[in-house]
Amino acid sequence: MTIGTAAQAAYIVAALLFILALAGLSRHETARSGNTFGIAGMALALLATVGLAIDGSISGINLALLLAATVVGAAIGLHRAAKVEMTGMPELIALLHSFVGLAAVLVGWNGYLHVEAHPDGGEARDLHFEGMLGIHSAEVFIGVFIGAVTFTGSIVAYLKLSAKIKSRPLTLPGKNLLNVGALAAFVLLTVGFVMRPELWMLILVTAIALALGWHLVASIGGGDMPVVVSMLNSYSGWAAAAAGFLLENDLLIVTGALVGSSGAYLSYIMCKAMNRSFLSVIAGGFGIEAGPADDREYGEHREIDAEGVAELLGDAGTVIITPGYGMAVAQAQYGVAELTRTLRDRGVNVRFGIHPVAGRLPGHMNVLLAEARVPYDVVLEMDEINDDFAGTSVVLVIGANDTVNPAALDDPSSPIAGMPVLTVWEADHVIVFKRSMASGYAGVQNPLFFKENTTMLFGDAKDRVEDILRAVAALQPTR
Repeated sequence: MTIGTAAQAAYIVAALLFILALAGLSRHETARSGNTFGIAGMALALLATVGLAIDGSISGINLALLLAATVVGAAIGLHRAAKVEMTGMPELIALLHSFVGLAAVLVGWNGYLHVEAHPDGGEARDLHFEGMLGIHSAEVFIGVFIGAVTFTGSIVAYLKLSAKIKSRPLTLPGKNLLNVGALAAFVLLTVGFVMRPELWMLILVTAIALALGWHLVASIGGGDMPVVVSMLNSYSGWAAAAAGFLLENDLLIVTGALVGSSGAYLSYIMCKAMNRSFLSVIAGGFGIEAGPADDREYGEHREIDAEGVAELLGDAGTVIITPGYGMAVAQAQYGVAELTRTLRDRGVNVRFGIHPVAGRLPGHMNVLLAEARVPYDVVLEMDEINDDFAGTSVVLVIGANDTVNPAALDDPSSPIAGMPVLTVWEADHVIVFKRSMASGYAGVQNPLFFKENTTMLFGDAKDRVEDILRAVAALQPTR
């Protein structure tokens, strides 16, 4: 068996491992094995790529560059994986998506410079003879367009998620016309490039795509960023698939299609959960409804201390905890897990209600709770638990804001109007853990904070949970 044949066989095995990885990651119980499959598949793919390069009689200098790039990339990846906190994962993932988009742009430009830029060269003549030159030109153009949109879109997502720019949506005049015009220009330029590939067309479509990617994501409000990250994940997959066609790499095509389709489907599921239009996500269309800041008076809020919360929990029969990004920032998940175990030992029925977009990344809260070893069977999705709030004694809202905002259901003028939320206000008592009365990531005030059955527990969530744990331990045993 030649090196090339072995490498192609390795690509098939790697593709199967990636499919197994997706299957494993679909459930809490098999997530660890899913990660293992994915790591193994990527390691095998890298080895096979090096093998194909050697089989293709790559020069010693190019082989050294390939190996150096692999080592440097692996070192950076290991360093970031070891240093990044869970609160930094959303922006890190957005940044990684931008690298995939940039790679697709560079591969597309490289394809043009090696083929279309040299119409009398050997590769161009061979493709023309086989009737494939037009297809190659289309692959170059489409790959560059998708990659450039992904690149700048992911950069804007990173800047918003890391609070380096404001999360509020950008609303330029004629926003939709700008997007449609960019897409129309792309279609016309693609036709022209296939018929007569010229450098100025490639430069122009690159510039248009970079601007479109920036505008699409800048036009989306911060409260909807989890869906955006998922959609950019899909874009990065299609960009990788486009690069795979140019490089004639079957594994890259398969992997890109897996990432692209799974990211798109996840975005569709999340849009349904948020009562958003899937097409408007692709067009960067939602989030534009946000108006001026809400300065209405909702009345006075009420405060409570840790001892008061402990007394309510000690007398409660049922407790639901609804975490949000604030829990991740405070790293309070371990204290929350310990509080859960303590209350369950006292006979209290404790469960978690997870909104589909809680945090700033799909599944963010689930990962944090799994990390703290909260039992899977008490972690429920919004649709599974929303009907139970009315019969619940106490709800602990830990660092959540927009996902428990009744304005989504009661106020048609709200930027989050129509978004399904956790109806925590239906419980007997609602305790909201917050640092201050500031509005949430979407910049929307929350009427929940002023309801008669709601009290505020201010301070760092980790510290307050530890205070509650000490106060609960001092209570008389029950049941």
